[in-house]
Amino acid sequence: MISQDFAQDTRLQRTLKLNQKLLVAYQMPEFPCKDSTIPLLFSLENSGVSIIELGMPHSDPLADGPIIQEAAQLAIQNGVNLPLIFSLLKEARMKGLNVPVILMGYINPVVQYGLVRFFKDAKESGADGFIFPDIPPEESEQILELCKEHSLSLTFLISPVSSNNRISKIDSLSTDFSYCLTVNAVTGSNKLSGTKEGEIKDYLGRVKENSKKKFVAGFGISNRNDLELIFKYADGAVIGSAYLRALKNATSSNSAVEIAESFFKSLKGLVP
Repeated sequence: MISQDFAQDTRLQRTLKLNQKLLVAYQMPEFPCKDSTIPLLFSLENSGVSIIELGMPHSDPLADGPIIQEAAQLAIQNGVNLPLIFSLLKEARMKGLNVPVILMGYINPVVQYGLVRFFKDAKESGADGFIFPDIPPEESEQILELCKEHSLSLTFLISPVSSNNRISKIDSLSTDFSYCLTVNAVTGSNKLSGTKEGEIKDYLGRVKENSKKKFVAGFGISNRNDLELIFKYADGAVIGSAYLRALKNATSSNSAVEIAESFFKSLKGLVP
């Protein structure tokens, strides 16, 4: 039986308690260029982003669309690995970064790194939690216990085909919040734009009825209309591919920061 007595009043929990919608940004380390990670983390925080998902690039992704795959490949070419991610995040924390940072990626590199070592190093770096898209709740007991040991959050995924019972189970296992996939597709899909509002309302309404914790929604949010739609029915929205697509042509950390600030400040005005 998994104990759920996680630490209270963490940086992430304080953010979730705020009475406002959550704007979540997905950032790939060292994308679009080397030495851009730390400036972009501060840029996102200064632009009003609530939570940052920091990618852990992997050469064999399962749910990533073309732009995140491209960003991951470039990140790997730029030397990104788990030790570098921890080093960059630790440096950012030492420089005053306060926004919650959730590490998102696949479990194989984590297992290779060593589970016990990974969670210890993640905590020391200043990470707040994790999303592992390829870990089913049924196989998460060891991961949850390690998160509990280090006062770290673990977020599970809900999909449009999840039953009400499964939504309730995922909500009970997610430490602080759950992540709803808006469509059954890879990241960056434009399927959301073709989805009727009634379908989103019904799906996220089921999530709300069967959850006690907050939930954010992501995958396919690419424009202001998508964001406004998700904010109507979820506690927050995740933007990844659309942001990385805007960022990819930057040739320096300075130009990347300018693009990031412009992108998210234009969206922040939509946050209720």
